[in-house]
Amino acid sequence: MERSLQGDTCAYRNLLVELTVGLRHVVRGRAQSAGVDAEDVVQEVLLALHLKRSTWVRGTPVAPWVAAIARNKIVDGLRRRGHRIEIPLESVMETLWSDDSDSEGQAHDLERVLGMLNERQRQVVRAVSIEGHSAQEVAERLQMSEGAVRVTLHRSLKALAAMFRVVPNED
Repeated sequence: MERSLQGDTCAYRNLLVELTVGLRHVVRGRAQSAGVDAEDVVQEVLLALHLKRSTWVRGTPVAPWVAAIARNKIVDGLRRRGHRIEIPLESVMETLWSDDSDSEGQAHDLERVLGMLNERQRQVVRAVSIEGHSAQEVAERLQMSEGAVRVTLHRSLKALAAMFRVVPNED
């Protein structure tokens, strides 16, 4: 890698050949078990490595850096696939039943908790977490970027968690 960054094209070619063999072996097991095309991931990793090779810190091992890129590309593949865990409705039917009087109290508690957030945070949390809309749908509806919706949701849920975090009593 050092020599390739200094312009040695032969060293760069050898690096890519050696990395490709190792990548195919590692990615094949991880990607295929996740339902992602391993060869696509390998090609994406090699392209990312080529484009980002200047970010590699000289003197550090190349393998962990390449492994991190590969892991991220596998995750990207899962995202593109819309990887979701599906549970048959029949297996959770008994957990869906609730007493109406209890649900009224829960609805009040939910509104009280959401009231602790600002209006934009409430809209995002309600739309994504309660109504089940995608970040893309919420972004269009609230005229935000998809990334801004995700960040707002994350920060809102983190703020709510902090509000309800119980500090253990150390006696």
